[in-house]
Amino acid sequence: MPETPSPTVKFPHRSRRGVLAGLSTAQLALAALSGLLLLLVVLLGGVLTALALLPLWAFLLALTLGRRRGRPLPDWTPVVLRYALRRIRRQLLWLRRPGPRPARDGLLHLPGRAASLRVVTSGDGRLSAVHDPHGATLTAVLRVSSRAFALLDPATQQANVAGWGRALAALARTGHVARIQVLERTVPGSGDALRRYWSEHSAPHAPGAGALYEELIASAGPAAAPHEMYVALALDLKATRRLAAQAGGGLSGAFGVLAQLTSTAEQALRDAGLTSSGWLTAGQIAAVTRSAYDPAALPALDSWSEGPLSTAAPTAAGPVVLVEHRDRISTDSAVHATYWVENWPRTAVSAAFLHPVQFSAGVRRSLSLIYTPQGLDSALRDVRRRKSAIIADAAERARRGQVESEADSTEYADVRDRERQLIAGHADVALTGLITVSAENDKDLRAACATIETAAVAAQLDLRPLLMQQAEAFTSAALPLALAA
Repeated sequence: MPETPSPTVKFPHRSRRGVLAGLSTAQLALAALSGLLLLLVVLLGGVLTALALLPLWAFLLALTLGRRRGRPLPDWTPVVLRYALRRIRRQLLWLRRPGPRPARDGLLHLPGRAASLRVVTSGDGRLSAVHDPHGATLTAVLRVSSRAFALLDPATQQANVAGWGRALAALARTGHVARIQVLERTVPGSGDALRRYWSEHSAPHAPGAGALYEELIASAGPAAAPHEMYVALALDLKATRRLAAQAGGGLSGAFGVLAQLTSTAEQALRDAGLTSSGWLTAGQIAAVTRSAYDPAALPALDSWSEGPLSTAAPTAAGPVVLVEHRDRISTDSAVHATYWVENWPRTAVSAAFLHPVQFSAGVRRSLSLIYTPQGLDSALRDVRRRKSAIIADAAERARRGQVESEADSTEYADVRDRERQLIAGHADVALTGLITVSAENDKDLRAACATIETAAVAAQLDLRPLLMQQAEAFTSAALPLALAA
């Protein structure tokens, strides 16, 4: 019987193509303003005045064409301005007033753009979700687990990869999903879960073995670093307005639509080899959020919780203090740095290519994959626009006698492959990868970041730290709330 080959995955080449002549919108705007300024100087002061200002034109040219960390300098303008505005308004430091305060229907009390998020529960109490009134989404969170992928036989790996693709396609084709987030993170182990399982299933009086297991659990519990995985589904309230109105309108009708979506998602994820641990309640969502900001609080949450999953009050989900720096944030008991996956592997790789990042020894981190479904019509328009831009650039280079770019040929092949898949009926999703590294202090954080960057090279990933965007990036990367990245 022939052996089943191990499944592989391949990602398209990330385009650096601009709006015109390889320039982005911000670069074109700066070039246009520079040209108008030059024309004004020539008209008012003459050519000699323009030549006297040659250093200024050289500076503007360098500013237009220069790059910083792979991004054109003009594209940094809105990022720097937002960061400077937050600094002027003294919004880099976020403090929560201690003591009891009135809660507004399960408000999570999170900093930044997540300040309006609140946890709501359906009328029958079966399903809890996070309502984002500004983003018009209703997000349910499912905790899942799976067998070790690397230890499965190739046939099972292939079936799981194909099943995950079908699950994504089924959810994307509904047109009701705004985003799908997969969050996999490591957390400090308190040992309470092990001790709870041992107390329920143990035979402590077994000769020899019972005492050995007691000693092993007592020593291994605090040193463990469990892996947790969550899948968050964000229901698009605008796209489902008609269905929600038929189900009763308002949040009650939206919960009716969300209940159908969660049922479909749970079955699709089961076909992908994932085991469901149930949709999180309001208290469990709050505990996951709290432990992301304050990892040291997880042992206390575990000891206070009666069930297998930690719970917390929604009003206590946010941090007590958050200080934003240029390249990191500091919260209650940890410091965090978030990276963006700028480029995925450019060659066919094993479906387990993220293994070096996921199992970096001694590093506490969160890995988020955010899938944003795109409609068929908009995806086809985007394909046509990209094809036209590639063909136009190739024609311009041929007119100038320049050598054909192999990068353009690769990008054109990727665009044609995407078009064929869309015509064949496949769903189109945009993938964003974010990695948050956490540690107890700045020194440990630098060491952990160096480990993750090395692991990313082994996984053929190009990581970029999100400078002056760390607070917003942490909210998208470390919290299973399917927020826009």
